[in-house]
Amino acid sequence: MNYENLFAQKIQEIKKANLFRTIPEITAGAEKYITIEGKKCLNLASNNYLGLSLNEKLKTESIKAINKYGCSSSASRIVTGNYSLYTILEEEIAKFKGYEKGLILGSGYVANLSIISAICDNKWIVFSDRLNHASIIDGIKLSGAKHVRYKHNDMDHLRYSLKKYDKDVKKLIVTDTVFSMDGDTANLIEIVKLAKDYQAIVMVDEAHATGIFGKGRGLVHELGMEKEIDINMGTFSKGLGSFGAYVCASKTIIEYLINKSRGFIFSTSLPPSVIGANLAAIELLKNNYSLGLKLINISEIVRKSLASLGFNTLNSSTQIIPVIIGDRKKLFMAKDFLIKKGVFAAAIRPPSVPINTERLRISLRADLTDDELNLIIQAFKELSQCL
Repeated sequence: MNYENLFAQKIQEIKKANLFRTIPEITAGAEKYITIEGKKCLNLASNNYLGLSLNEKLKTESIKAINKYGCSSSASRIVTGNYSLYTILEEEIAKFKGYEKGLILGSGYVANLSIISAICDNKWIVFSDRLNHASIIDGIKLSGAKHVRYKHNDMDHLRYSLKKYDKDVKKLIVTDTVFSMDGDTANLIEIVKLAKDYQAIVMVDEAHATGIFGKGRGLVHELGMEKEIDINMGTFSKGLGSFGAYVCASKTIIEYLINKSRGFIFSTSLPPSVIGANLAAIELLKNNYSLGLKLINISEIVRKSLASLGFNTLNSSTQIIPVIIGDRKKLFMAKDFLIKKGVFAAAIRPPSVPINTERLRISLRADLTDDELNLIIQAFKELSQCL
């Protein structure tokens, strides 16, 4: 068999379906302005929601950690890849999120795979929102648990699904708190009620809520539900402007994860420079949580303007605003049109989103000026006249 031909054929199939992906030629993708296709554009595709990736405090603390500890931990933390800095960060993130104990992992994807596959096995049932991140889906697959997907944010369907199984069966309900492609939020209050009624534990992914809601602590904190959510996972790589992930829970659960989480046990720990930046980000947010409030206000302005132009933004209520196009050819025409106007928004296709919901995904930032907001609104006004 000619394997090169096999993969070449598969690539042609991907291209024919208008699903072919390439890595864009961008020199610094987290910055507010990027040059793409030779045009300087306002960056509405990055998850650098608070603009912290270039923050001087984060950079200074990252450099300090390099100078003191070097560039790599060189091992898993359960061997020799541990430093006092890591323990400090875990204590700080647990305190910041309102939990008994925390654990740092390599990335959001690794965290979800590691947590779910460590906690669940084939004797568990996992109830997962249909629009949860791919890492949650993959974590469930890896665990061997029965996977029950409930309709997006449909609490009646979740209740119906839970009712089908004996209360004594081990159950996990897992959900994003802010959904990364739709920009809406989970109904955590109702999820917790159902978890109590049907004896399930609850895990949330706060990747797109941390730094924004609840004085930077996330949606769980904003709703005052720290004592109600059993496992609170999130990342440092979006609103916090750095890299890596965390999980906060009871001391018992964290100790169990340290012993059973393969993504933690068998991975070299994050470099000290990242840990230093993460600590700086938490400290910064404690004193500057108004950044999140500012971002939500900016988002509301943009969302209302888009709605007035006739764009469908689904049920977005956060800094993530989808603009549904539906047709893949029109999607890329819209993306190219915006680039010419000096605005870059990501074009999102299946499998990242359901078929026929192809969209531009706008990720807003807290450091946008009034002139930049006007640029965004004007660009979409002109786009609305072309579609």
